[in-house]
Amino acid sequence: MHIAGNTLLIALLIGIGALALLLALLYPFLSGDRMADKRRASLVQSGPGKRVAPTRQVDSAQRRKQVADSLKEIELRGKQQAVTLDQRLLHAGLKIGKGKFLLWSCIFGAFCALMAFITVENPIIIGAAAFVGAFGIPRWVLSFMRNRRLKRFGALFPDAIDVIIRGVKAGLPLLESLRIVAKEFPDPVRTEFMNVIESQTVGLSLTEAVERIAERVPVAEARFFAILIGIQQKSGGNLAEGLGNLSRVLRERKKIAQKIKAMSAEAKASAGIIGSLPFIVATLVYLTSPGYMDMLWLTSEGHTMLLFSAFWMGTGIMVMKKMISFDI
Repeated sequence: MHIAGNTLLIALLIGIGALALLLALLYPFLSGDRMADKRRASLVQSGPGKRVAPTRQVDSAQRRKQVADSLKEIELRGKQQAVTLDQRLLHAGLKIGKGKFLLWSCIFGAFCALMAFITVENPIIIGAAAFVGAFGIPRWVLSFMRNRRLKRFGALFPDAIDVIIRGVKAGLPLLESLRIVAKEFPDPVRTEFMNVIESQTVGLSLTEAVERIAERVPVAEARFFAILIGIQQKSGGNLAEGLGNLSRVLRERKKIAQKIKAMSAEAKASAGIIGSLPFIVATLVYLTSPGYMDMLWLTSEGHTMLLFSAFWMGTGIMVMKKMISFDI
């Protein structure tokens, strides 16, 4: 009897599951949803005169999506390209070649190695000083100058676009508006727009001349400006309106960047304190008890510990810098 009761219960559960599955399959037909979908499809297909607006909206949305995808692809392409040393020198505004930069780097590395030889006379320290002097410090200085120039260009560029907008609205040609920016604005905006004017005089088209700004100053603002000028030169349109939209977008990006900078100020201060604390403590200990740290300077084990400490300190500083840096 017990087995018969279990069999009956299993059969009942199977029957309930089959009934639920049948109701789920037949629900669209019983509720009228399938017929409603058919009626909506027939209205869209049979009434072209009355259904133009949704089609236009879909086409407009597709065009906007295509433009956005194109801009994203161009920006990713610019980021994925490897930046050579010549390009870094160009971005930093330095008018020296790669050979001269490498020559001065080697001279500085030799000077650092000589200072280490006079001070310590340890081959490991001498090699580390030569490496840092030849490859580390010169490239860090170059990166600092490059980033400073790019940030200054990004800060001045929205004002330059506003000047171009006023000139175009006043009836001036675009090239004349660019010439005004080249005369009135400080570097690096003046230099870049002066290069555009000079490129025009030697026969380059305006589109090609403006695209070279994005090559010399690889920031999003310059790329957007080059894309806008290229589209306007090929297909026409209201240049003042396009530049006005670009100026508004750039200023909004600047506001977001300033807000992120303010919100991350506490984290940057904490990272600065943590990074400088070992050096401050070592200096205070050396000033109060000079003999306490002599093993670090006079023994090979101390030199090895200093090297490992410098390596891990540098790694920690780089990790903290990555954590508090944001791309807009």
